[in-house]
Amino acid sequence: MFTFIHNAVSRFTKLETAGGILLVIGTILALLMSNSSWEHVYTTLIHTSLSIPGQNITIASLEFWINDGLMALFFLLIGLELKREMLEGELAHFSQIILPTIAAVGGMLVPALIYIMFNWDNANTIHGWAIPSATDIAFSLGVLALLGSRVPLSLKIFLMALAIIDDLGAILIIAFVYSGHELHLTYLTFAAAILTIPGILLYWKGITSLKLYLLLGVVLWFCVLQSGIHATIAGVALAFFIPNVKDSQGHSPLHQLEKALHPWVTYGILPIFAFANAGVSFEGMSLNILLEPVPLGIILGLFLGKQVGVLGFTWITIKLGFAELPDRATWMTLYGISILCGIGFTMSLFIGSLAFTDPAYVNEVRLAVLLASFMAAILGYLILFMATTKPKVTEKELF
Repeated sequence: MFTFIHNAVSRFTKLETAGGILLVIGTILALLMSNSSWEHVYTTLIHTSLSIPGQNITIASLEFWINDGLMALFFLLIGLELKREMLEGELAHFSQIILPTIAAVGGMLVPALIYIMFNWDNANTIHGWAIPSATDIAFSLGVLALLGSRVPLSLKIFLMALAIIDDLGAILIIAFVYSGHELHLTYLTFAAAILTIPGILLYWKGITSLKLYLLLGVVLWFCVLQSGIHATIAGVALAFFIPNVKDSQGHSPLHQLEKALHPWVTYGILPIFAFANAGVSFEGMSLNILLEPVPLGIILGLFLGKQVGVLGFTWITIKLGFAELPDRATWMTLYGISILCGIGFTMSLFIGSLAFTDPAYVNEVRLAVLLASFMAAILGYLILFMATTKPKVTEKELF
Protein backbone atom coordinates (compact mmCIF):
# COMPACT_ATOMS: atom_id res chain seq x y z
CA MET A 1 0.00 0.00 0.00
CA PHE A 2 2.81 2.39 0.93
CA THR A 3 4.64 1.59 -2.30
CA PHE A 4 1.49 2.30 -4.32
CA ILE A 5 0.97 5.68 -2.59
CA HIS A 6 4.66 6.57 -3.02
CA ASN A 7 4.57 5.75 -6.73
CA ALA A 8 1.33 7.69 -7.21
CA VAL A 9 2.77 10.75 -5.48
CA SER A 10 5.98 10.48 -7.54
CA ARG A 11 4.01 10.34 -10.79
CA PHE A 12 1.86 13.30 -9.74
CA THR A 13 4.81 15.54 -8.81
CA LYS A 14 6.38 14.90 -12.21
CA LEU A 15 3.40 16.51 -13.93
CA GLU A 16 4.05 20.06 -15.15
CA THR A 17 0.59 21.00 -13.94
CA ALA A 18 0.93 19.46 -10.45
CA GLY A 19 1.68 22.78 -8.73
CA GLY A 20 -1.30 24.47 -10.37
CA ILE A 21 -3.59 21.58 -9.41
CA LEU A 22 -2.59 21.89 -5.74
CA LEU A 23 -3.14 25.65 -5.88
CA VAL A 24 -6.66 25.05 -7.17
CA ILE A 25 -7.31 22.46 -4.44
CA GLY A 26 -6.13 24.89 -1.75
CA THR A 27 -8.35 27.61 -3.19
CA ILE A 28 -11.44 25.40 -3.43
CA LEU A 29 -10.92 24.11 0.11
CA ALA A 30 -10.70 27.68 1.44
CA LEU A 31 -13.87 28.70 -0.42
CA LEU A 32 -15.79 25.65 0.80
CA MET A 33 -14.80 26.19 4.42
CA SER A 34 -15.56 29.93 4.22
CA ASN A 35 -19.09 29.23 3.01
CA SER A 36 -20.10 26.34 5.24
CA SER A 37 -20.52 25.48 8.90
CA TRP A 38 -16.72 25.24 9.02
CA GLU A 39 -16.34 29.00 8.50
CA HIS A 40 -15.63 29.64 12.19
CA VAL A 41 -13.02 26.88 12.21
CA TYR A 42 -11.34 28.35 9.14
CA THR A 43 -11.30 31.91 10.55
CA THR A 44 -10.04 30.74 13.94
CA LEU A 45 -7.32 28.63 12.36
CA ILE A 46 -6.04 31.42 10.14
CA HIS A 47 -6.36 34.51 12.33
CA THR A 48 -6.21 33.55 15.99
CA SER A 49 -2.96 34.21 17.83
CA LEU A 50 -1.93 31.53 20.29
CA SER A 51 -0.55 31.93 23.80
CA ILE A 52 1.66 29.53 25.71
CA PRO A 53 -0.25 28.33 28.81
CA GLY A 54 1.16 29.76 32.03
CA GLN A 55 3.49 32.07 30.14
CA ASN A 56 3.06 35.67 29.10
CA ILE A 57 4.11 34.76 25.56
CA THR A 58 1.94 35.19 22.47
CA ILE A 59 2.69 33.32 19.28
CA ALA A 60 1.75 35.09 16.05
CA SER A 61 -1.18 33.78 14.01
CA LEU A 62 -0.88 31.15 11.31
CA GLU A 63 -1.63 33.87 8.75
CA PHE A 64 1.50 35.76 9.87
CA TRP A 65 3.76 32.71 9.62
CA ILE A 66 2.43 31.93 6.16
CA ASN A 67 2.49 35.45 4.68
CA ASP A 68 5.64 36.71 6.40
CA GLY A 69 7.49 33.47 7.06
CA LEU A 70 6.80 30.81 4.44
CA MET A 71 6.44 33.40 1.68
CA ALA A 72 9.98 34.58 2.44
CA LEU A 73 11.08 31.15 1.18
CA PHE A 74 8.94 31.65 -1.93
CA PHE A 75 10.67 34.97 -2.57
CA LEU A 76 14.05 33.33 -1.89
CA LEU A 77 13.25 30.85 -4.67
CA ILE A 78 12.15 33.67 -6.99
CA GLY A 79 15.42 35.47 -6.26
CA LEU A 80 17.46 32.34 -6.97
CA GLU A 81 15.62 31.76 -10.27
CA LEU A 82 16.09 35.38 -11.26
CA LYS A 83 19.81 35.30 -10.46
CA ARG A 84 20.33 32.04 -12.38
CA GLU A 85 18.45 33.36 -15.42
CA MET A 86 20.52 36.57 -15.35
CA LEU A 87 23.80 34.64 -15.13
CA GLU A 88 23.23 31.78 -17.52
CA GLY A 89 19.63 31.64 -18.68
CA GLU A 90 17.06 33.53 -20.73
CA LEU A 91 17.90 36.90 -19.15
CA ALA A 92 21.65 36.65 -19.68
CA HIS A 93 21.76 38.60 -22.97
CA PHE A 94 20.20 41.91 -23.96
CA SER A 95 18.66 40.47 -27.13
CA GLN A 96 16.86 37.84 -25.02
CA ILE A 97 15.67 40.12 -22.26
CA ILE A 98 14.41 43.21 -24.10
CA LEU A 99 11.07 41.83 -25.40
CA PRO A 100 9.83 40.14 -22.18
CA THR A 101 11.10 43.11 -20.13
CA ILE A 102 9.14 45.70 -22.11
CA ALA A 103 6.11 43.39 -22.22
CA ALA A 104 6.31 43.00 -18.42
CA VAL A 105 6.51 46.78 -17.95
CA GLY A 106 3.39 47.22 -20.09
CA GLY A 107 1.69 44.40 -18.22
CA MET A 108 2.28 46.18 -14.92
CA LEU A 109 1.67 49.77 -16.02
CA VAL A 110 -1.67 49.48 -17.85
CA PRO A 111 -3.47 47.40 -15.15
CA ALA A 112 -2.26 49.83 -12.47
CA LEU A 113 -3.59 52.79 -14.49
CA ILE A 114 -6.96 51.08 -14.94
CA TYR A 115 -7.24 50.48 -11.20
CA ILE A 116 -6.24 54.08 -10.46
CA MET A 117 -8.86 55.31 -12.94
CA PHE A 118 -11.61 53.75 -10.80
CA ASN A 119 -10.10 54.65 -7.41
CA TRP A 120 -8.20 57.91 -7.91
CA ASP A 121 -10.57 59.94 -5.71
CA ASN A 122 -10.69 57.46 -2.80
CA ALA A 123 -7.80 57.70 -0.35
CA ASN A 124 -8.87 54.43 1.29
CA THR A 125 -8.66 52.31 -1.87
CA ILE A 126 -6.05 53.96 -4.11
CA HIS A 127 -3.38 52.12 -2.13
CA GLY A 128 -4.33 48.90 -3.91
CA TRP A 129 -3.12 50.09 -7.34
CA ALA A 130 -0.46 47.36 -7.63
CA ILE A 131 -2.83 44.43 -7.04
CA PRO A 132 -3.71 43.84 -10.73
CA SER A 133 -0.11 44.37 -11.86
CA ALA A 134 1.10 40.92 -10.82
CA THR A 135 1.31 37.67 -12.79
CA ASP A 136 1.20 34.25 -11.13
CA ILE A 137 4.10 32.31 -12.63
CA ALA A 138 2.99 28.90 -11.32
CA PHE A 139 -0.62 29.17 -12.53
CA SER A 140 0.14 30.76 -15.90
CA LEU A 141 2.83 28.21 -16.75
CA GLY A 142 0.55 25.45 -15.45
CA VAL A 143 -2.19 26.43 -17.92
CA LEU A 144 0.39 26.59 -20.69
CA ALA A 145 1.58 23.10 -19.75
CA LEU A 146 -1.95 21.77 -20.35
CA LEU A 147 -1.46 22.56 -24.04
CA GLY A 148 1.68 20.41 -24.18
CA SER A 149 3.63 20.44 -27.43
CA ARG A 150 1.03 22.58 -29.20
CA VAL A 151 2.75 25.69 -27.82
CA PRO A 152 6.24 26.48 -29.18
CA LEU A 153 9.09 26.37 -26.66
CA SER A 154 9.91 30.00 -27.50
CA LEU A 155 6.51 31.11 -26.16
CA LYS A 156 6.99 29.15 -22.94
CA ILE A 157 10.38 30.84 -22.48
CA PHE A 158 8.84 34.24 -23.27
CA LEU A 159 6.10 33.76 -20.65
CA MET A 160 8.56 32.46 -18.05
CA ALA A 161 10.96 35.39 -18.57
CA LEU A 162 8.06 37.88 -18.53
CA ALA A 163 6.65 36.39 -15.31
CA ILE A 164 10.06 36.44 -13.59
CA ILE A 165 10.60 40.10 -14.52
CA ASP A 166 7.02 40.80 -13.41
CA ASP A 167 7.82 39.17 -10.04
CA LEU A 168 10.91 41.37 -9.73
CA GLY A 169 8.72 44.42 -10.29
CA ALA A 170 6.28 43.17 -7.65
CA ILE A 171 9.15 42.67 -5.21
CA LEU A 172 10.34 46.25 -5.72
CA ILE A 173 6.79 47.53 -5.23
CA ILE A 174 6.44 45.56 -1.99
CA ALA A 175 9.78 46.90 -0.75
CA PHE A 176 9.11 50.55 -1.51
CA VAL A 177 5.31 50.87 -1.34
CA TYR A 178 3.93 48.26 1.02
CA SER A 179 6.56 48.16 3.72
CA GLY A 180 5.86 49.83 7.07
CA HIS A 181 5.56 53.60 7.18
CA GLU A 182 7.93 53.75 10.16
CA LEU A 183 11.42 52.48 9.41
CA HIS A 184 13.66 51.45 12.29
CA LEU A 185 17.19 52.44 11.33
CA THR A 186 18.79 50.25 14.01
CA TYR A 187 17.39 47.05 12.51
CA LEU A 188 18.05 48.30 8.98
CA THR A 189 21.68 48.78 9.97
CA PHE A 190 21.79 45.26 11.43
CA ALA A 191 20.29 43.87 8.21
CA ALA A 192 22.85 45.72 6.08
CA ALA A 193 25.65 44.44 8.31
CA ILE A 194 24.40 40.87 7.99
CA LEU A 195 24.40 41.16 4.20
CA THR A 196 28.04 42.28 4.24
CA ILE A 197 29.04 39.04 5.98
CA PRO A 198 28.06 36.76 3.08
CA GLY A 199 29.11 39.50 0.69
CA ILE A 200 32.64 39.88 2.04
CA LEU A 201 33.56 37.02 4.35
CA LEU A 202 31.70 34.21 2.58
CA TYR A 203 30.94 35.15 -1.03
CA TRP A 204 34.30 36.60 -2.01
CA LYS A 205 36.19 33.95 -0.03
CA GLY A 206 34.48 31.27 -2.07
CA ILE A 207 32.80 29.61 0.93
CA THR A 208 29.92 27.51 -0.39
CA SER A 209 28.33 26.07 2.77
CA LEU A 210 24.59 26.58 2.40
CA LYS A 211 24.10 26.08 6.15
CA LEU A 212 26.01 29.30 6.86
CA TYR A 213 24.03 31.29 4.31
CA LEU A 214 20.69 29.96 5.57
CA LEU A 215 21.63 30.67 9.20
CA LEU A 216 22.45 34.25 8.24
CA GLY A 217 19.18 34.31 6.29
CA VAL A 218 17.15 33.56 9.43
CA VAL A 219 18.83 36.43 11.33
CA LEU A 220 18.41 38.69 8.29
CA TRP A 221 14.69 37.84 8.10
CA PHE A 222 14.21 38.83 11.75
CA CYS A 223 16.04 42.14 11.31
CA VAL A 224 14.14 43.03 8.14
CA LEU A 225 10.86 42.12 9.86
CA GLN A 226 11.67 44.47 12.74
CA SER A 227 12.96 47.23 10.46
CA GLY A 228 9.56 48.05 8.92
CA ILE A 229 10.40 46.63 5.47
CA HIS A 230 8.29 43.61 4.60
CA ALA A 231 10.07 40.46 5.82
CA THR A 232 9.77 38.62 2.48
CA ILE A 233 12.32 41.03 0.98
CA ALA A 234 14.94 39.25 3.10
CA GLY A 235 14.49 36.16 0.92
CA VAL A 236 15.23 38.08 -2.28
CA ALA A 237 18.23 39.89 -0.74
CA LEU A 238 19.76 36.63 0.50
CA ALA A 239 19.27 34.95 -2.90
CA PHE A 240 21.62 37.35 -4.65
CA PHE A 241 24.44 36.43 -2.25
CA ILE A 242 24.15 32.66 -2.75
CA PRO A 243 27.25 31.79 -4.84
CA ASN A 244 27.10 30.18 -8.25
CA VAL A 245 30.60 28.69 -7.96
CA LYS A 246 30.45 25.27 -9.62
CA ASP A 247 32.30 22.19 -8.45
CA SER A 248 33.89 19.50 -10.61
CA GLN A 249 30.47 18.01 -11.31
CA GLY A 250 28.99 21.33 -12.42
CA HIS A 251 26.92 21.84 -9.26
CA SER A 252 26.77 25.12 -7.36
CA PRO A 253 25.14 26.24 -4.07
CA LEU A 254 22.70 28.35 -6.10
CA HIS A 255 21.56 25.36 -8.16
CA GLN A 256 21.43 23.06 -5.14
CA LEU A 257 19.32 25.44 -3.05
CA GLU A 258 16.98 26.21 -5.94
CA LYS A 259 16.48 22.49 -6.60
CA ALA A 260 15.90 21.78 -2.90
CA LEU A 261 13.42 24.63 -2.43
CA HIS A 262 11.39 24.10 -5.59
CA PRO A 263 9.26 21.11 -4.49
CA TRP A 264 8.64 22.59 -1.03
CA VAL A 265 7.45 25.89 -2.53
CA THR A 266 5.46 24.36 -5.40
CA TYR A 267 3.76 21.53 -3.54
CA GLY A 268 3.65 22.99 -0.04
CA ILE A 269 4.07 26.72 0.50
CA LEU A 270 1.99 28.02 -2.42
CA PRO A 271 -1.01 25.70 -1.84
CA ILE A 272 -0.90 26.60 1.88
CA PHE A 273 -0.78 30.30 0.95
CA ALA A 274 -3.77 29.80 -1.37
CA PHE A 275 -5.72 28.09 1.42
CA ALA A 276 -4.95 30.89 3.89
CA ASN A 277 -5.67 33.79 1.51
CA ALA A 278 -8.42 32.63 -0.86
CA GLY A 279 -11.21 32.27 1.68
CA VAL A 280 -14.12 34.47 0.53
CA SER A 281 -17.48 34.44 2.30
CA PHE A 282 -20.38 34.94 -0.12
CA GLU A 283 -22.88 35.53 2.68
CA GLY A 284 -24.93 38.67 1.99
CA MET A 285 -22.95 39.31 -1.19
CA SER A 286 -24.59 40.25 -4.49
CA LEU A 287 -23.27 40.65 -8.02
CA ASN A 288 -23.41 44.41 -7.50
CA ILE A 289 -20.27 44.16 -5.41
CA LEU A 290 -18.33 43.53 -8.62
CA LEU A 291 -19.21 47.06 -9.72
CA GLU A 292 -17.52 48.59 -6.67
CA PRO A 293 -14.31 50.54 -7.48
CA VAL A 294 -11.89 48.04 -5.91
CA PRO A 295 -13.12 44.77 -7.50
CA LEU A 296 -13.94 46.50 -10.80
CA GLY A 297 -10.46 48.01 -10.99
CA ILE A 298 -8.84 44.66 -10.21
CA ILE A 299 -10.96 42.61 -12.63
CA LEU A 300 -10.57 45.01 -15.55
CA GLY A 301 -6.93 45.56 -14.69
CA LEU A 302 -6.04 41.86 -14.69
CA PHE A 303 -8.34 40.66 -17.45
CA LEU A 304 -8.16 43.60 -19.90
CA GLY A 305 -5.20 45.64 -18.68
CA LYS A 306 -2.78 42.74 -18.95
CA GLN A 307 -3.92 42.02 -22.50
CA VAL A 308 -3.52 45.64 -23.60
CA GLY A 309 -0.26 46.18 -21.71
CA VAL A 310 1.58 42.99 -22.65
CA LEU A 311 0.41 42.70 -26.27
CA GLY A 312 0.48 46.45 -26.92
CA PHE A 313 4.02 46.99 -25.61
CA THR A 314 5.17 43.83 -27.42
CA TRP A 315 3.70 45.08 -30.71
CA ILE A 316 5.36 48.50 -30.33
CA THR A 317 8.74 46.93 -29.50
CA ILE A 318 8.65 44.61 -32.52
CA LYS A 319 7.32 47.26 -34.94
CA LEU A 320 10.11 49.65 -33.88
CA GLY A 321 12.65 46.96 -34.71
CA PHE A 322 14.00 46.46 -31.19
CA ALA A 323 13.01 42.78 -31.16
CA GLU A 324 11.47 40.04 -33.27
CA LEU A 325 8.54 37.68 -32.80
CA PRO A 326 9.57 34.58 -30.81
CA ASP A 327 10.30 31.55 -32.99
CA ARG A 328 7.12 29.92 -34.43
CA ALA A 329 4.96 32.49 -32.62
CA THR A 330 2.10 34.42 -34.22
CA TRP A 331 0.26 37.51 -33.05
CA MET A 332 -2.68 35.34 -32.05
CA THR A 333 -0.52 33.08 -29.87
CA LEU A 334 1.08 36.15 -28.32
CA TYR A 335 -2.42 37.42 -27.61
CA GLY A 336 -3.16 34.16 -25.82
CA ILE A 337 0.01 34.57 -23.73
CA SER A 338 -0.98 38.14 -22.84
CA ILE A 339 -4.32 36.86 -21.56
CA LEU A 340 -2.60 34.25 -19.37
CA CYS A 341 -0.59 37.08 -17.81
CA GLY A 342 -3.90 38.17 -16.30
CA ILE A 343 -3.73 35.22 -13.89
CA GLY A 344 -2.69 37.26 -10.89
CA PHE A 345 -3.58 34.85 -8.10
CA THR A 346 -0.63 34.32 -5.69
CA MET A 347 1.14 37.66 -6.12
CA SER A 348 -2.11 39.65 -6.45
CA LEU A 349 -3.56 38.06 -3.32
CA PHE A 350 -0.28 38.70 -1.50
CA ILE A 351 -0.14 42.38 -2.48
CA GLY A 352 -3.84 42.66 -1.62
CA SER A 353 -3.12 41.37 1.89
CA LEU A 354 -0.53 44.13 2.28
CA ALA A 355 -2.68 46.89 0.78
CA PHE A 356 -5.85 46.29 2.83
CA THR A 357 -6.65 45.22 6.37
CA ASP A 358 -10.38 46.10 6.36
CA PRO A 359 -12.23 42.74 6.06
CA ALA A 360 -14.72 44.21 3.58
CA TYR A 361 -11.97 45.28 1.19
CA VAL A 362 -10.05 42.04 1.74
CA ASN A 363 -13.12 40.08 0.67
CA GLU A 364 -13.57 42.26 -2.43
CA VAL A 365 -9.91 41.83 -3.39
CA ARG A 366 -10.01 38.05 -3.04
CA LEU A 367 -13.24 37.72 -5.03
CA ALA A 368 -11.96 39.99 -7.82
CA VAL A 369 -8.57 38.28 -8.09
CA LEU A 370 -10.11 34.80 -8.17
CA LEU A 371 -12.71 35.77 -10.78
CA ALA A 372 -10.27 37.63 -13.04
CA SER A 373 -7.66 34.86 -12.80
CA PHE A 374 -10.27 32.21 -13.62
CA MET A 375 -11.49 34.16 -16.69
CA ALA A 376 -7.91 34.75 -17.87
CA ALA A 377 -7.02 31.07 -17.49
CA ILE A 378 -10.08 29.85 -19.43
CA LEU A 379 -9.90 32.40 -22.26
CA GLY A 380 -6.11 32.20 -22.56
CA TYR A 381 -6.28 28.42 -22.85
CA LEU A 382 -9.04 28.56 -25.50
CA ILE A 383 -7.25 31.20 -27.60
CA LEU A 384 -3.97 29.26 -27.55
CA PHE A 385 -5.75 25.98 -28.28
CA MET A 386 -7.47 27.45 -31.34
CA ALA A 387 -4.34 29.31 -32.52
CA THR A 388 -2.04 26.29 -32.40
CA THR A 389 -1.99 22.81 -33.86
CA LYS A 390 -0.65 19.62 -32.39
CA PRO A 391 2.66 18.69 -34.08
CA LYS A 392 2.47 15.64 -36.31
CA VAL A 393 4.12 12.53 -34.89
CA THR A 394 6.70 11.12 -37.26
CA GLU A 395 7.21 7.40 -37.88
CA LYS A 396 10.57 7.63 -36.09
CA GLU A 397 8.92 9.08 -32.99
CA LEU A 398 6.27 6.34 -33.00
CA PHE A 399 8.81 3.56 -33.06
